Amino acid sequence: MRSTISILVLVMVCLTMTPAQAEHDSSRWEDEIQFFEQTDKENPPPQNGILFIGSSSIRFWDVDAFFPNLPVINRGFGGSQIADSIHFADRILIPYHPKTVVFYAGDNDIAAGKSAEQVLEDYKTFAGIVRKNLPETRLIYIAIKPSLSRWNLVDEMRKANDLIEKEASQDNHQIFIDIDAPMIGEDGKPKKELFLEDGLHLNNKGYEIWSDLVREHLSE
Repeated sequence: MRSTISILVLVMVCLTMTPAQAEHDSSRWEDEIQFFEQTDKENPPPQNGILFIGSSSIRFWDVDAFFPNLPVINRGFGGSQIADSIHFADRILIPYHPKTVVFYAGDNDIAAGKSAEQVLEDYKTFAGIVRKNLPETRLIYIAIKPSLSRWNLVDEMRKANDLIEKEASQDNHQIFIDIDAPMIGEDGKPKKELFLEDGLHLNNKGYEIWSDLVREHLSE
């Protein structure tokens, strides 16, 4: 009887999970994480530097070019969600003891079916890991960007941004950067000139906007 009840409980839990929760598996990034670890062994990154971490918008960001003379580290892995940065934090975040973490994720989360509330909870978990292990480290969160290819999701993305901005405002070590407004044109849609042909990823003009906004906080 006890075994039957346990099975029923497990089935009910699975049924209440969203597809995004049920299917998410961070192991798909193992090869990339191992590559980062091997790179760290061969060329140790700076301690107390500025760590850029998150999804493809971080991965494609040439942080060395946009932030010259600063101790920057790029550990973005394309297609990742907040949960993936959480999963691998002990391998590609905590060991660097960064002074500042610049974090972009949430875009793929919403696209995968997660709600704004779920994105907030994942962000809070990530921020909690930083706070617990690196209490003096500042966490800069870049808002989920408005994009041409995912414009149909913009309302949920903006809802997530609003929730995260409110959460970050309660902690002096957290900074929320709103990149939504600077990327919107007069027609109320994302500026095409900021994106690559896929309408999702940024080109250098897009990164110039992001870099200018982030740089203001790195100089503090």
